[in-house]
Amino acid sequence: MRYRIIHNTTYRYSEPASLSQNELFLHPRETDTQRMVQSQLTIVPEPQYLHRRTDYYGNIAEVFMVQQPHNELAVTATSIVETTLPVTQAPESTAPWETVVQRLAAHDHPAELNAYQFVFASPLITINPGTMAYARTSFTQGIPVLAGALDLIRRIFTEFTYDKSATTVDTSVDQVLANHKGVCQDFAHFAISCLRALGLAARYVSGYLNTVSPPGKPKLIGADASHAWISLFVPDTGWVDLDPTNNLIPGDNHITLAWGRDYGDVTPVKGVVMGGGVHTLSVMVDVKVQP
Repeated sequence: MRYRIIHNTTYRYSEPASLSQNELFLHPRETDTQRMVQSQLTIVPEPQYLHRRTDYYGNIAEVFMVQQPHNELAVTATSIVETTLPVTQAPESTAPWETVVQRLAAHDHPAELNAYQFVFASPLITINPGTMAYARTSFTQGIPVLAGALDLIRRIFTEFTYDKSATTVDTSVDQVLANHKGVCQDFAHFAISCLRALGLAARYVSGYLNTVSPPGKPKLIGADASHAWISLFVPDTGWVDLDPTNNLIPGDNHITLAWGRDYGDVTPVKGVVMGGGVHTLSVMVDVKVQP
Protein backbone atom coordinates (compact mmCIF):
# COMPACT_ATOMS: atom_id res chain seq x y z
CA MET A 1 0.00 0.00 0.00
CA ARG A 2 1.08 3.55 -0.71
CA TYR A 3 -0.18 6.38 1.50
CA ARG A 4 -0.03 10.15 1.62
CA ILE A 5 -0.27 11.42 5.18
CA ILE A 6 -0.85 15.05 6.15
CA HIS A 7 -0.56 15.87 9.85
CA ASN A 8 -1.35 19.48 10.71
CA THR A 9 -1.02 20.93 14.22
CA THR A 10 -2.02 24.55 14.86
CA TYR A 11 -1.68 26.60 18.05
CA ARG A 12 -3.53 29.92 18.29
CA TYR A 13 -2.63 32.40 21.02
CA SER A 14 -4.79 35.09 22.62
CA GLU A 15 -1.77 37.40 22.72
CA PRO A 16 1.61 37.28 20.97
CA ALA A 17 4.02 34.56 21.99
CA SER A 18 7.62 35.73 22.08
CA LEU A 19 9.25 32.31 21.73
CA SER A 20 8.20 28.76 20.93
CA GLN A 21 10.41 25.69 21.10
CA ASN A 22 9.12 22.30 19.99
CA GLU A 23 10.18 18.71 19.34
CA LEU A 24 8.42 16.68 16.65
CA PHE A 25 8.14 12.95 16.01
CA LEU A 26 6.29 13.17 12.71
CA HIS A 27 8.76 11.47 10.35
CA PRO A 28 7.70 7.86 9.60
CA ARG A 29 10.32 5.20 10.29
CA GLU A 30 12.00 2.92 7.81
CA THR A 31 11.22 -0.69 8.79
CA ASP A 32 11.21 -4.14 7.22
CA THR A 33 7.61 -3.52 6.11
CA GLN A 34 7.66 0.24 5.55
CA ARG A 35 9.55 2.52 3.17
CA MET A 36 9.69 6.31 3.21
CA VAL A 37 9.16 7.76 -0.25
CA GLN A 38 8.95 11.45 0.54
CA SER A 39 8.75 13.71 3.59
CA GLN A 40 8.19 17.44 3.91
CA LEU A 41 7.89 19.66 6.98
CA THR A 42 6.35 23.15 6.84
CA ILE A 43 6.41 25.48 9.85
CA VAL A 44 4.72 28.91 9.92
CA PRO A 45 6.16 31.29 11.00
CA GLU A 46 9.52 30.09 9.73
CA PRO A 47 11.71 28.99 12.64
CA GLN A 48 15.05 30.62 13.32
CA TYR A 49 16.43 27.23 14.37
CA LEU A 50 15.63 23.80 12.90
CA HIS A 51 17.59 20.63 13.58
CA ARG A 52 17.00 16.96 12.79
CA ARG A 53 18.41 14.23 15.00
CA THR A 54 18.07 10.50 15.56
CA ASP A 55 17.06 9.63 19.11
CA TYR A 56 18.16 6.70 21.28
CA TYR A 57 15.48 4.40 19.82
CA GLY A 58 16.31 5.23 16.20
CA ASN A 59 13.38 7.61 15.68
CA ILE A 60 13.84 10.80 13.69
CA ALA A 61 13.13 13.89 15.80
CA GLU A 62 12.96 17.44 14.53
CA VAL A 63 13.58 20.30 16.95
CA PHE A 64 12.81 23.91 16.10
CA MET A 65 12.57 27.35 17.70
CA VAL A 66 10.55 30.40 16.65
CA GLN A 67 12.15 33.47 18.20
CA GLN A 68 9.84 36.21 16.93
CA PRO A 69 6.42 37.40 18.15
CA HIS A 70 3.61 35.26 16.72
CA ASN A 71 -0.12 34.78 17.32
CA GLU A 72 -0.28 31.40 15.61
CA LEU A 73 2.02 28.45 15.06
CA ALA A 74 1.22 25.92 12.33
CA VAL A 75 3.19 22.69 11.79
CA THR A 76 2.39 20.51 8.78
CA ALA A 77 4.16 17.22 8.10
CA THR A 78 3.44 15.60 4.74
CA SER A 79 4.73 12.09 4.06
CA ILE A 80 4.40 9.48 1.35
CA VAL A 81 4.94 5.96 2.65
CA GLU A 82 4.79 2.47 1.20
CA THR A 83 3.84 -0.47 3.44
CA THR A 84 3.80 -4.23 2.97
CA LEU A 85 2.21 -7.01 4.98
CA PRO A 86 4.39 -8.43 7.79
CA VAL A 87 5.25 -12.11 7.94
CA THR A 88 4.06 -13.31 11.34
CA GLN A 89 4.93 -16.58 13.03
CA ALA A 90 2.00 -18.84 13.92
CA PRO A 91 1.07 -17.88 17.50
CA GLU A 92 0.91 -21.50 18.70
CA SER A 93 4.45 -22.16 17.47
CA THR A 94 6.07 -19.46 19.60
CA ALA A 95 7.93 -20.35 22.78
CA PRO A 96 6.10 -20.66 26.12
CA TRP A 97 5.92 -17.26 27.78
CA GLU A 98 7.90 -18.47 30.81
CA THR A 99 10.77 -19.46 28.52
CA VAL A 100 10.71 -16.02 26.92
CA VAL A 101 10.92 -14.37 30.35
CA GLN A 102 13.92 -16.53 31.22
CA ARG A 103 15.69 -15.73 27.94
CA LEU A 104 15.12 -12.00 28.40
CA ALA A 105 16.44 -12.11 31.97
CA ALA A 106 19.55 -13.98 30.80
CA HIS A 107 19.93 -11.67 27.75
CA ASP A 108 22.74 -13.80 26.33
CA HIS A 109 22.14 -12.61 22.77
CA PRO A 110 22.21 -9.05 21.36
CA ALA A 111 18.54 -9.04 20.31
CA GLU A 112 17.40 -10.15 23.75
CA LEU A 113 19.72 -7.68 25.47
CA ASN A 114 18.26 -4.86 23.36
CA ALA A 115 14.72 -5.98 24.13
CA TYR A 116 15.40 -6.33 27.86
CA GLN A 117 15.24 -2.55 28.37
CA PHE A 118 11.51 -2.75 27.56
CA VAL A 119 10.77 -5.10 30.47
CA PHE A 120 10.81 -2.36 33.08
CA ALA A 121 8.37 0.33 34.21
CA SER A 122 8.69 3.70 32.47
CA PRO A 123 7.53 7.23 33.34
CA LEU A 124 3.98 6.72 32.01
CA ILE A 125 3.65 2.94 32.47
CA THR A 126 3.67 1.55 35.99
CA ILE A 127 3.83 -2.12 36.85
CA ASN A 128 1.51 -3.22 39.65
CA PRO A 129 -0.38 -6.24 41.03
CA GLY A 130 -3.56 -5.19 39.23
CA THR A 131 -2.10 -5.42 35.74
CA MET A 132 -0.25 -8.62 36.63
CA ALA A 133 -3.50 -10.22 37.80
CA TYR A 134 -5.25 -9.12 34.60
CA ALA A 135 -2.44 -10.54 32.46
CA ARG A 136 -2.40 -13.90 34.29
CA THR A 137 -5.83 -14.78 32.92
CA SER A 138 -4.37 -14.80 29.40
CA PHE A 139 -0.95 -16.19 30.27
CA THR A 140 -1.72 -19.54 31.80
CA GLN A 141 1.08 -22.02 32.42
CA GLY A 142 2.98 -23.00 29.27
CA ILE A 143 0.90 -20.96 26.81
CA PRO A 144 2.86 -19.79 23.75
CA VAL A 145 3.84 -16.16 24.24
CA LEU A 146 2.16 -14.78 21.11
CA ALA A 147 -1.02 -16.77 21.75
CA GLY A 148 -1.18 -15.30 25.25
CA ALA A 149 -0.60 -11.77 23.94
CA LEU A 150 -3.36 -12.15 21.34
CA ASP A 151 -5.76 -13.30 24.04
CA LEU A 152 -4.76 -10.29 26.16
CA ILE A 153 -5.52 -7.75 23.43
CA ARG A 154 -8.78 -9.58 22.62
CA ARG A 155 -9.89 -9.18 26.22
CA ILE A 156 -8.95 -5.49 26.28
CA PHE A 157 -10.90 -4.97 23.07
CA THR A 158 -13.91 -6.82 24.49
CA GLU A 159 -13.91 -5.60 28.08
CA PHE A 160 -12.84 -1.96 27.69
CA THR A 161 -14.84 0.87 26.11
CA TYR A 162 -13.38 3.34 23.64
CA ASP A 163 -14.28 6.75 25.08
CA LYS A 164 -12.47 9.97 24.09
CA SER A 165 -13.89 11.83 27.07
CA ALA A 166 -12.79 9.31 29.70
CA THR A 167 -9.06 10.06 29.83
CA THR A 168 -6.32 12.62 29.17
CA VAL A 169 -2.67 12.25 28.21
CA ASP A 170 -1.89 12.08 31.94
CA THR A 171 -4.30 9.24 32.79
CA SER A 172 -2.51 6.47 34.68
CA VAL A 173 -2.58 2.73 33.99
CA ASP A 174 -4.37 2.25 37.32
CA GLN A 175 -7.17 4.61 36.25
CA VAL A 176 -7.60 2.83 32.93
CA LEU A 177 -7.92 -0.51 34.71
CA ALA A 178 -10.38 0.91 37.25
CA ASN A 179 -12.65 2.57 34.66
CA HIS A 180 -12.26 0.14 31.74
CA LYS A 181 -12.41 3.15 29.40
CA GLY A 182 -9.97 5.08 27.28
CA VAL A 183 -8.45 5.59 23.85
CA CYS A 184 -5.70 3.89 21.87
CA GLN A 185 -2.93 5.45 23.96
CA ASP A 186 -4.53 4.17 27.16
CA PHE A 187 -5.10 0.66 25.82
CA ALA A 188 -1.51 0.50 24.59
CA HIS A 189 -0.15 1.64 27.96
CA PHE A 190 -2.35 -0.85 29.80
CA ALA A 191 -1.40 -3.79 27.55
CA ILE A 192 2.29 -2.95 27.90
CA SER A 193 1.94 -2.78 31.69
CA CYS A 194 0.35 -6.25 31.68
CA LEU A 195 3.14 -7.73 29.58
CA ARG A 196 5.95 -6.08 31.52
CA ALA A 197 4.40 -7.21 34.80
CA LEU A 198 5.08 -10.78 33.63
CA GLY A 199 8.67 -9.99 32.65
CA LEU A 200 7.99 -9.74 28.91
CA ALA A 201 9.40 -6.97 26.69
CA ALA A 202 6.86 -4.61 25.12
CA ARG A 203 7.24 -1.19 23.55
CA TYR A 204 4.86 1.64 22.60
CA VAL A 205 4.35 2.41 18.89
CA SER A 206 2.91 5.65 17.53
CA GLY A 207 1.61 6.06 14.01
CA TYR A 208 -1.47 6.21 11.86
CA LEU A 209 -4.25 3.87 10.78
CA ASN A 210 -5.90 4.09 7.40
CA THR A 211 -9.61 4.31 8.13
CA VAL A 212 -12.44 3.35 5.79
CA SER A 213 -15.55 5.48 5.43
CA PRO A 214 -19.04 3.95 5.73
CA PRO A 215 -20.46 2.43 2.52
CA GLY A 216 -21.74 5.10 0.16
CA LYS A 217 -20.16 7.97 2.07
CA PRO A 218 -16.99 9.86 1.11
CA LYS A 219 -14.04 9.88 3.47
CA LEU A 220 -13.85 13.21 5.28
CA ILE A 221 -10.61 15.12 4.79
CA GLY A 222 -8.80 15.55 8.08
CA ALA A 223 -11.05 13.09 9.91
CA ASP A 224 -8.25 10.63 10.64
CA ALA A 225 -6.15 10.75 13.81
CA SER A 226 -2.88 9.59 15.28
CA HIS A 227 -2.97 6.01 16.47
CA ALA A 228 -1.02 3.89 18.95
CA TRP A 229 -0.41 0.20 19.42
CA ILE A 230 2.22 -2.06 20.98
CA SER A 231 5.03 -4.35 19.94
CA LEU A 232 5.97 -7.57 21.75
CA PHE A 233 9.42 -9.14 21.56
CA VAL A 234 9.34 -12.79 20.52
CA PRO A 235 12.75 -14.56 20.58
CA ASP A 236 13.94 -15.94 17.22
CA THR A 237 11.18 -13.93 15.51
CA GLY A 238 11.70 -10.33 16.59
CA TRP A 239 9.17 -7.64 17.38
CA VAL A 240 5.51 -8.40 16.64
CA ASP A 241 3.03 -5.52 16.54
CA LEU A 242 -0.37 -5.89 18.23
CA ASP A 243 -3.27 -3.42 18.19
CA PRO A 244 -5.42 -3.75 21.34
CA THR A 245 -7.80 -0.98 20.21
CA ASN A 246 -8.83 -3.03 17.18
CA ASN A 247 -7.93 -6.56 18.32
CA LEU A 248 -5.59 -7.41 15.47
CA ILE A 249 -2.03 -7.81 14.29
CA PRO A 250 -1.29 -4.63 12.30
CA GLY A 251 -0.93 -5.09 8.57
CA ASP A 252 -0.34 -2.70 5.71
CA ASN A 253 -3.05 -0.30 6.97
CA HIS A 254 -0.85 0.74 9.91
CA ILE A 255 1.84 3.37 9.33
CA THR A 256 4.60 3.53 11.95
CA LEU A 257 5.96 6.89 13.10
CA ALA A 258 8.11 6.04 16.12
CA TRP A 259 8.51 3.72 19.09
CA GLY A 260 9.75 3.98 22.64
CA ARG A 261 8.98 3.05 26.25
CA ASP A 262 5.68 4.96 26.32
CA TYR A 263 3.83 7.94 24.83
CA GLY A 264 6.21 10.39 26.47
CA ASP A 265 9.12 9.14 24.34
CA VAL A 266 7.32 9.66 21.03
CA THR A 267 4.79 12.47 21.54
CA PRO A 268 4.08 13.72 17.98
CA VAL A 269 4.33 17.41 18.94
CA LYS A 270 5.48 18.80 22.28
CA GLY A 271 7.17 21.97 23.42
CA VAL A 272 7.17 25.15 25.46
CA VAL A 273 6.03 28.68 24.71
CA MET A 274 6.81 32.02 26.33
CA GLY A 275 3.85 34.38 26.50
CA GLY A 276 0.87 33.77 24.27
CA GLY A 277 -1.79 34.04 26.96
CA VAL A 278 -4.53 31.46 26.47
CA HIS A 279 -3.99 29.13 23.55
CA THR A 280 -6.14 26.73 21.56
CA LEU A 281 -4.93 23.63 19.77
CA SER A 282 -6.32 22.00 16.65
CA VAL A 283 -5.01 18.83 15.01
CA MET A 284 -5.98 17.54 11.57
CA VAL A 285 -4.76 14.22 10.17
CA ASP A 286 -5.52 12.92 6.70
CA VAL A 287 -4.41 9.46 5.53
CA LYS A 288 -5.11 8.80 1.88
CA VAL A 289 -4.32 5.78 -0.30
CA GLN A 290 -2.20 6.70 -3.33
CA PRO A 291 -2.47 4.89 -6.66
